[in-house]
Amino acid sequence: MDITIIAGARPNFIKIAPLVSALNSWNKQNTTKINYRLVHTGQHFDEKMSQSFFDDLNIPPPHINLNAGGGSQAEQTATIMIAFEKELEDHPAGLVIVVGDVTSTMACTIVAKKMNIKVAHIEGGIRSFDMSMPEEINRMVTDSISDYFFTTSKTANQNLSNLGIPKERIYFVGNIMIDTLLGNIDRFKKPLFFDRLGLPETSYFVLTMHRPANVDQTNILIEFLDTISAHVHNLPVIFPVHPRTAKTLEKLDFYRSNIYFVEPLSYLEFNYLVKNAKGVITDSGGITEETTVFGVPCMTLRDNTERPETIQLGTNVLVGTNPKHLIPYMKKLFSNDWKTSEIPELWDGNTAERIVAILSKLES
Repeated sequence: MDITIIAGARPNFIKIAPLVSALNSWNKQNTTKINYRLVHTGQHFDEKMSQSFFDDLNIPPPHINLNAGGGSQAEQTATIMIAFEKELEDHPAGLVIVVGDVTSTMACTIVAKKMNIKVAHIEGGIRSFDMSMPEEINRMVTDSISDYFFTTSKTANQNLSNLGIPKERIYFVGNIMIDTLLGNIDRFKKPLFFDRLGLPETSYFVLTMHRPANVDQTNILIEFLDTISAHVHNLPVIFPVHPRTAKTLEKLDFYRSNIYFVEPLSYLEFNYLVKNAKGVITDSGGITEETTVFGVPCMTLRDNTERPETIQLGTNVLVGTNPKHLIPYMKKLFSNDWKTSEIPELWDGNTAERIVAILSKLES
């Protein structure tokens, strides 16, 4: 079988690393090979957002980089589609594998299907039911035309069944991002600033914010930062600043003595920071999965989540987008009254192997 694997943005890189490793292992151990071509769309072209993840996670260099970064959502989608169509013309595949919910995922799925190539979606069936999120549109479009679905939860299975997708095309395999997390936990690296700032383990917070509703308006961003600063009992707050958030912060003369703005971190550095934190405040989805595995309390600054298992079973709580709603959760954390948690089913580090075993049986 000849397959093409699509990666375009930070979350994709984290998810393809174990898949590529499992494919290499399969090909060493079996006479029936699964040949793959790794395509980097270039959606994330910043060094910190792209190449450092390939280096940290031992992902081999992509066979091609489509260099489709920059521009508006529409421009980027169009650029990816034009470049990927040529890629498939030059290098035909029997199956295209897409992961997650970024622009590259949707764009490459559409191209493949219009060329009559089957598509498998890793993380299929995830839903926030929030149509204001570009990612939700990407998920819906991708799932509506994909052929095979590798899911992280039984909730995702049900979402796909509700669309009328036959059960024999849905494979509950677990969370491939956790493969990467567990496979690299012994390699986590202390950031250079950790000792310089004198950060005490389990006595600091990690903050990430990048969603437009939270960071695009200066007054909202300031209110969040002020609320956080005032209710962490003067503990340090480490804030790796996303490029989108940096654009808003550049307009402000903002300073609070316990909030430390740092550059985006590598995967190994960031997860060292998260693993040893007292708590995490975020508007990301993927980080809520990592905190659940680490057992670190997590507060999500969103009104919805596409990962309900991190709330039902994990350490995550849904705070909402009103900064004041953070305050009671902070009180619970500092009162040692955080909820008990457990790790969801099949988040065991073996998802990639399950996917490859299924791929080996699919018709090419």
